[in-house]
Amino acid sequence: MPARLNRRALPLAAAALAASLLAGSAQADDPAPADATLTADLDTLLADARLANAQTGVQVLDATTGDVLYSRQPGALLTPASTMKTVTSAAALDLLGADHRFTTEVRTTGTVAAGRLRGDLVLRGGGDPSLLVQDLDDLAAKVAATGITTVTGRVLADGTRYDTTPLGPGWAWDDEPYSYSPQISGLTVANDTEYTMDTVQVTVTPGTAGSPAAVTLVPAEAPMKLTGTITTGATGSAATAGVQRRRGVNELRLSGSIAQGAAPTTTWLTVEDPATYTARVFAGALARHGVTVGHEVRAATGTETSQTLVSHDSKTLAELIVPMLKISNNGIAEHLVKEIGKVRGGSGDWGTGINQIKGFLTANNLAGPAGRQVDGSGLSRYDLITPGKMAALLKTAQDKPWFSAWYEALPVAGNPARMVGGTLAARMRGTAAENNVHAKSGSMSGVDNLMGYVTAPDGRKLIFTVMVSNYAGTSPRPVIDAIAVRLAAGHPAAAAAAPATTAVTPKLRSQQAPARGDAAGTATGGTRWEDCETIGRC
Repeated sequence: MPARLNRRALPLAAAALAASLLAGSAQADDPAPADATLTADLDTLLADARLANAQTGVQVLDATTGDVLYSRQPGALLTPASTMKTVTSAAALDLLGADHRFTTEVRTTGTVAAGRLRGDLVLRGGGDPSLLVQDLDDLAAKVAATGITTVTGRVLADGTRYDTTPLGPGWAWDDEPYSYSPQISGLTVANDTEYTMDTVQVTVTPGTAGSPAAVTLVPAEAPMKLTGTITTGATGSAATAGVQRRRGVNELRLSGSIAQGAAPTTTWLTVEDPATYTARVFAGALARHGVTVGHEVRAATGTETSQTLVSHDSKTLAELIVPMLKISNNGIAEHLVKEIGKVRGGSGDWGTGINQIKGFLTANNLAGPAGRQVDGSGLSRYDLITPGKMAALLKTAQDKPWFSAWYEALPVAGNPARMVGGTLAARMRGTAAENNVHAKSGSMSGVDNLMGYVTAPDGRKLIFTVMVSNYAGTSPRPVIDAIAVRLAAGHPAAAAAAPATTAVTPKLRSQQAPARGDAAGTATGGTRWEDCETIGRC
C-alpha cells in the first residue's frame, strides 16, 4: 500500500526545492570571479544607466586555459543579430571545408552544328553568393569562343540547387526592398566586389530646373518597371527624391525632386526572382559577345537533359568568409546554410542546413545550453543564443585547422581599411583595443553585441562575449566598447575614456530607407550605411 502523502509538507518541500534550484542556477550563471579586479571594473561599467532594464550577458575567458575570468548571465538566451555569422561560418568551414568552391555552369540542350545551337542554353546556378556581373560577361565570352553564334531556343535560369523559399524565417517584411535582405536562390548575381547580391543600382541624376531627372539602372538588364517621376528642382532646393520598390514586384516608384547641379544619388534595391534576373544579365552579355538567342529568358525546371559547355568557379570558402564577417554580408551567410544543407543533408533549404549546423555544434560539445538558430545571418528575431555558448565556440575554434583564416576574417578594431576593420573600422580608435581586438559585431533595433579575441597587456589572449538585448533608449555601444578596451588596456581609466566611434565616416550608399536606429541610437532616414551593421539592422 502506498505511503500517505503529507499535503501540508508539499508546499514546504516545493519551496525548498525551488530555492535550491534557483540558488544552483544563480551559482552556475554567475560563478565566483577568477579575477577580482577585473570583476570590479566590469561590474562598474555594466552599472551604466544605458543598460538599465536591458538584458545583458557577458563572459570573459582565458583563451588558452578556458578559465572563466568574468561572467554575467552567461546562460541568458539573447538575440545574436549578426554575431550568428560566427556560428554559421565556423560550421561551414568545418562541414564544407575551407577550399570549398561554388561552380556556375552554362549547359546546352540539343545539338550544335555550324555555330548554331538547336536547343537552349541553361545557366545552372551552383549557389555562388559571389557571382558577379563581370563573371557572367566572362561566361558569355567563353560561349562565343566555342563558336556558337545562334541559339534557337532560350536562356533557361536554373536556380534549383536550393529550394524556392527566398526569405529567411522571421525576416521583417519591411526590410525586403533593402540590400541587406536579399532573396536567396541557387542562381543569383552580385553587383559589386563586396558581393551585394540580388540588387540593382538606381542612379538619379539631375537635369535642368523643371525637367525630369535621369534615372539609370545598373545592370541595364534589371527587370524593373519605373513609375512616377523625379523632377529637377532649382539649384539649392531641398532633396526629396525617393525610389521605392513595391513589395512583391519589380516596380520602382519614383517621387520627389533633386536639385539642379546636385551630385547624383544611388539607391541599391533588391530584385524579385534572382535566378531569372541573373539569366537576363547573362543574356545581355551574350548579345554583346555576338551570340543571338531566339527567345526570352525562362525558368528552368532543373530536370532538363543537358551537357556542360563552360563553367566558372568561385573563390574558396576561406576567402568568401572575409566579406561575410568583415562587412557582415547577410547573403553569403544564408547561401552557406543552404549549401551545407545541400552538400551534407541532400537538400538546399534552411531547415536541412540548420540541422547540419546543430550536428556540428553537438560534435564539438557546443549543443548546450538550449538556443535557437533559424537562419545564417542573424537577420531573424527568432534566433536566440547565450553568451556562454558564443564564448565556448570561440574557444573551440582555436583548435580547428581553419582557425587562422577565420580569425583573420573577423573585423579588427580601429583599422580604417574596409576589408580589415570592417564593421569595427571606426570603433575604439586611439585605445589599447585598436588593431588588437578581433571581433564580430551584431546589432539591430534594441540589440548590440560584440564577441571575439583580445590580447591583454601581459600577453594573455582573452575571449570575450558581450550581448545586450531589449534596450529601448540610448545605445549601449560605448559601454560595450569600454569593456573591450578594459580587457586590452588592463586598467579601467583607459576603458572609461574609450569612444564608441570616431569622426571617420565609412563609405555610404543612399538606400532611401525608412527611419531606423543608427550606431548612436538616434533616428536616421534617407541614407543607409553601406553595411547594415552600422545602422543597427543586421
